[in-house]
Amino acid sequence: MKNIVILIVLFISFNCTAQNTNKVEAILKSLVEEHDIIGATAGYSLDGETTWQSSYGYADKSAEVEFTNTTITRLASIAKSMTAIAVMQLVEQNKIDLDLPIQTYISDYPKHEKTQITTRHLLSHTSGVSGYKDGREAETTKEYASLYDALSLFKNRPLLFEPGTRYSYTTYGYTILGVIIERASGMSFEDYMNQNIWQKAGMTNTGIEKYGQKKPNQSSLYHQNRKGKTKSAKENNLSNRLPGGGVYTTLDDMLKFGNAVINNTFVQESTMDLMREHHSLEKEANGYGFGWFLYNPKPNEGAIIGHSGGQTGSTTQLMIVPKLKMVIVVLTNTSGTFKYVTPATFNIFNEFQSK
Repeated sequence: MKNIVILIVLFISFNCTAQNTNKVEAILKSLVEEHDIIGATAGYSLDGETTWQSSYGYADKSAEVEFTNTTITRLASIAKSMTAIAVMQLVEQNKIDLDLPIQTYISDYPKHEKTQITTRHLLSHTSGVSGYKDGREAETTKEYASLYDALSLFKNRPLLFEPGTRYSYTTYGYTILGVIIERASGMSFEDYMNQNIWQKAGMTNTGIEKYGQKKPNQSSLYHQNRKGKTKSAKENNLSNRLPGGGVYTTLDDMLKFGNAVINNTFVQESTMDLMREHHSLEKEANGYGFGWFLYNPKPNEGAIIGHSGGQTGSTTQLMIVPKLKMVIVVLTNTSGTFKYVTPATFNIFNEFQSK
């Protein structure tokens, strides 16, 4: 009788797991079949073990190359989470002070009349540094030889507001952080990230994208316009935004990254706790820490963290629940689809939570 009960329990557990897996498969599949995303992949990790991953659609539709969990795609703004961790590593080493003016590290960066921008402001998007001037600037093909050179694009523009008084999301703020990392570490941004982030997590298929240099297993780029029509997209140059959105990766690598965050592989637990606090001003509707969106309601905003990403040829989403040791990643090769990808990620999370 005891053995029969055990078998019944195991059958019920397996059946529930199968039902949940079928539902999350349907969620991912709908991105391709219902929302005209060309290729998508997603994975779920619990306690360091990948328990589900799947892919649909094409990495290259015209050549009928399937999108897989090892297809290389643009990470977009999830790169900001990696850059923020790199900054905080240097904070732990007393090489960066969160509250000193950024001129401490970039001596010729323009000063402002009143409050000076700090690393804390940049991490939390409260610096007043503006974003892309227009779509043409976002889609530029201009090559910047270094991150420092890229500062010339925006450093003399007026601030949107006095630093520390408001929140305004900006990728250029993270370009500045990249230069600060270089000055504080004595290494190039690419070398620092390779040695201290990607190698530490065992991410062997993640790196800095170089304009015009497509990897053998890298996806083509697609974009969906406001009318819902998807077509091939032209490559733009990301050299002006590498720390905030110039990284390529794979699903497997991003699951490794999420687990490295959970296991405090990069920084001390107390440092990660600080990064998960609400730094984007309580009066603002959003919740943003240092390089992380905070997805849980108050007063526990940092219980669920992550980042979304969207740029030409990709829409991405990362979710991490440290207490549950849970990681969910969705990567696609189609921009303009944020309204589908992020809800799908949360729906996958809810399905696994309902087991």
